[in-house]
Order: sequence, then C-alpha cells, then structure tokens
Amino acid sequence: MRRPDPADQMWAHALELMTQAGRLQQQFFRLASAPRAQAVWEPPADVFEDEHEVVVVVALPGVADEQVRVTPEGGVLVIEAERPPPFGAACAAVRQLEIPYGRFERRIPLPAGRWEHGTRELTHGCLVVRLRRAA
Repeated sequence: MRRPDPADQMWAHALELMTQAGRLQQQFFRLASAPRAQAVWEPPADVFEDEHEVVVVVALPGVADEQVRVTPEGGVLVIEAERPPPFGAACAAVRQLEIPYGRFERRIPLPAGRWEHGTRELTHGCLVVRLRRAA
C-alpha cells in the first residue's frame, strides 16, 4: 500500500483554502442579481427573526443615511444607495481596491407573513431595519 505524499496533501489543502476564500469573497461582494444594470454590487446582510419582529442588518460603511432607500416589495426588502469613492479623482493610481464602490441594490427575502415597517437606523456603518409582525 502506497503512503500519501505530504506534498500532495499540502497542495490539496492549499487549493481547498483558495476555493473557500473565493466563495467567501463572492458571498460578501457578489454582483447584484437584480435586472437593473446600474447596480454593481451587493452589501453583506444578516436577518434575525423572533415571534414579534424581523431585524435586517446590512453593512454599509461609508454610506450616508439620507442616501439609503429602503422599500418593501411583495415579500422582499429592497435596499438601494451608492457608496461614493472616498477620494474621487484625487488619487493618481489605485494600488489595491477591495472595497466595492458605486451604486448597489440588495434584495432580502422576508420570512412568510405580513410585516409592518418598524424602525430604521444607520449606526457604526450598519443599517438596521426592524419590521414588526402584522396582526
């Protein structure tokens, strides 16, 4: 019986880690799936639910609250805005660009049921939208 080659195992592990890293990057910064051609990225979001409400948290660092539009559309919460580049055209060269900029749209499916708008706040770079369960 042939013993596994440690170099082969290390390469297999490295490839697996690279695949996982690629999946994580796509998960957090995947291109918007909405039909509008203007949206170029989607921010990461978390959704929490209990018997009284749904809380949606969307990471929006660098986005002003007055720029964010939140709209319910038949069982989906739509969040739209634009993250402007931090320095405009002031930089002569971009050496690294990992943070997405430009117009975004995130469509978040809501749990089954009827939901009423509760509160909304942008704090510490995160938009927090609370929806109350309708009676």
